[in-house]
Amino acid sequence: MALKPVLEEAREKIQKIITDQRLGDEPVQITVGTLTTKQAIGNPSRQDFALLEGKEVMIEAQFKGSYGQAFTDQPHDFTGLLKDVMSLKLETKDNRAIFVATLNAVAAQLGIATGARHCRDEEPEKCGAEIARYILTNYGRVKVGMVGYQPAILENLVDTFGADNVKCTDLNPKNIGSLKFGAEIWDGRNETEKLIKWCDLLLATSSTIVNNTFDGIRDEAVSQGKRLINFGVTGAGVSALLGLERVCFQAH
Repeated sequence: MALKPVLEEAREKIQKIITDQRLGDEPVQITVGTLTTKQAIGNPSRQDFALLEGKEVMIEAQFKGSYGQAFTDQPHDFTGLLKDVMSLKLETKDNRAIFVATLNAVAAQLGIATGARHCRDEEPEKCGAEIARYILTNYGRVKVGMVGYQPAILENLVDTFGADNVKCTDLNPKNIGSLKFGAEIWDGRNETEKLIKWCDLLLATSSTIVNNTFDGIRDEAVSQGKRLINFGVTGAGVSALLGLERVCFQAH
């Protein structure tokens, strides 16, 4: 039986908090704008991040002095009140990105979530090493399936667990079918189920929350009895509200 969609469940929880604290009726301005790559990730030495290749962009919401970000390939500017964001229809990627970025900003402002702004410069490299170490320390020498190619994380996973014990799915045709650091990159459109069956532990980019694939990934992981950990700033608010396991060690 499929679980309730995460964005629906997160909206119910944050809406109750907003209602209890009477935030929705306040003249709070929510502005979401597309960040440049330098604003989003700084100047890392590695140049193969999706942000730098233009495959995705980062949008940022501001709420009462706190910020929240989300990855999307369909950026859309938005200005309005918090209650306007809470009433957005979430059938489209641009609306989901606005909602998630705003949710992250609100959760950060209320002390519900931390790490809602992307790491910068050399911090992604540090985070990759910390994620690999976290998995090894907490779950041992497992086979790791990764949803969403992120080079710093994947390279550290391969270094820690070996190329035979790490596989990845991605949606970028440039990456599909290639070997990255010795690990195979499979097609995320039709091979993620195979990845979940193969692995012991699944590490999924929280960008899947915005592109609307997270629920299917989570349902499959649950049905296969596989642990699911999400990574990245996009999932900050949803993970905190719903108690989902998330790793994002260098986020701000």
